[in-house]
Amino acid sequence: MLTRFKTSNFTVFTEVDVSFAPGVNIFIGKNGTGKTHLMKVLYAACSVMSEKEDRTFAQKLNGVFMPQSIGRLVHRSKGRGTGRVTVYRRNEDDNRERSITCDITTLNKTSVSHSLWKESNQAESIFIPVKDMLANAPGFRSLFSQKKLAFEEVYLDIIDKAFLPIVRGKQSPERVKLLNILNKAMSGRVVEKNETFYMRNSSGELEFSLLAEGYRKLGLLYRLIQNETLTKGTMLFWDEPEANLNPQLSQTVVQILLELQRMGVQIFIATHDYVLLKEFDLAATEADNILYHTLYKDDEGIVRHESSSDLGSLYPNAIDETFSRILDDEIRRGIADL
Repeated sequence: MLTRFKTSNFTVFTEVDVSFAPGVNIFIGKNGTGKTHLMKVLYAACSVMSEKEDRTFAQKLNGVFMPQSIGRLVHRSKGRGTGRVTVYRRNEDDNRERSITCDITTLNKTSVSHSLWKESNQAESIFIPVKDMLANAPGFRSLFSQKKLAFEEVYLDIIDKAFLPIVRGKQSPERVKLLNILNKAMSGRVVEKNETFYMRNSSGELEFSLLAEGYRKLGLLYRLIQNETLTKGTMLFWDEPEANLNPQLSQTVVQILLELQRMGVQIFIATHDYVLLKEFDLAATEADNILYHTLYKDDEGIVRHESSSDLGSLYPNAIDETFSRILDDEIRRGIADL
């Protein structure tokens, strides 16, 4: 379980220190405040947790950010400088603090250190980017391995995880429940043939490239639950789940994410969507562990953060402020028309 993110002079951040809930962590903030950057750092750290992983934290950071050179991840300032990111976690069976740190200089030099970070049995981590990739899955992996493509590694990683085989044997009740929720919402189920994903229902099979992108998002969740990539101990990072999703389906997404959290999946979400936030606020019970994080720039342009378990007390809240402004404008227009 990830517990903390601390950074100095890294991308948009000068000094930020964020602690996480073991359940659902939701990041909001205006564009350019570092929501996706934060989640990519966490994902990169999780990706090198296995003792069998040869790549370093610095190499994975370079792969998921794809800068022209890794030194460009250092926060912009005059002269030469050094940036640092540290990710902390602890295991369920002990309270020892585990950490991994990467120092990066503007001269492209890196140094990685870690304490108790590596594991023989790595917890699975999943990053779902904004752009759907299952429709582009046929041939993508082989092309990525042969050519230098302008795609961050998160796109290849999510395709690899979607292609993992379905686990044989009897499905757990939790897994059956989740798949049934998605089956009902999509009016079908996901199948894969020859590296192509299809939605199968009573009318036949429809390839993902012909599906509405909102259904592709649900289909990806279906596949990751179906092959048990999303299971207890997994860490899920999802950038803007609401993108291309009809607001009516937001309730289904929130229902699935809350159920996954109850199963022991730690979840990180970046969103700009008022509907998704309110669905979480309305659906969560006292037993659910949800922490809302706001990232914002102060008067000097420095990124700051605040966290709260109560959405109503989270400040500043750029999403709520925008919808309040829209409501005020509508009221003023209505008064003017009287």
